[in-house]
Amino acid sequence: MSDSQLVLIEKSSGIATVTLNRPEALNALSAALRNRIAEVFTELANDSEIEVVILTGAGRAFTVGLDLKELGGEIAPTAASASDLSAALGALDQPVIGAVNGFAITGGFELALMCDFLIASTEAKFADTHARVGVVPGWGLSQRLPRLIGINRAKELSLSGNYLDAETACAWGLVNRVVEPAALLPTCRQLAEDILSTDLQTRREIKRIMDEGWHASLAEGLEIEHQASTVHGRTHVRPEKVAARRAAIQSRGREQSS
Repeated sequence: MSDSQLVLIEKSSGIATVTLNRPEALNALSAALRNRIAEVFTELANDSEIEVVILTGAGRAFTVGLDLKELGGEIAPTAASASDLSAALGALDQPVIGAVNGFAITGGFELALMCDFLIASTEAKFADTHARVGVVPGWGLSQRLPRLIGINRAKELSLSGNYLDAETACAWGLVNRVVEPAALLPTCRQLAEDILSTDLQTRREIKRIMDEGWHASLAEGLEIEHQASTVHGRTHVRPEKVAARRAAIQSRGREQSS
């Protein structure tokens, strides 16, 4: 398989579906695959036609993390890893929906946590086995996971290395919802279309201040929000634009609450 085939990209109507494509290795993150993921997301960050990204895996896994055969020296890597996945995903203005179809283990768990939010198949399973492998997390899991599910639950997962099923992950706030495998990508696609129906500039600014606030204290986050809201209100909000969208918003609210 060529390096270009390690990641499949399907683009349609402003949405890019990115599929990790090493199903025979449970999408283990070899150096070549990591490089290709970083390349793809760098390309998407500069693609003005793509407004939402869906990230998933082929076969039974989202990804089981670093290729332990490479890490353990059992096989030589086919490429030198020069990738920074967290930086590559973090550079996107576009929201990234994680469609977790199966195993999301250790480095794969970290990759899932880089997404803006997660939808899980009933077949999804999460685990942080860093402590079992003998590797300290380096892609943000130790900081992102406690903020999502709480420090005590995060410690339980990371210090035990135990698996977490999809339903519990949903109950703990790790994933937004759990659907049957056949419904996973259609559900993510519908959510992507819902996102596309919102105002682009406003959406991107909301995502930006949420992301900045996530990394800040509450006081810092409130100030980030205040400054952004003030500037956005002065430069982008027009009464006629709000009026034009109000009827559509009200109609949508009636449909969703009925």
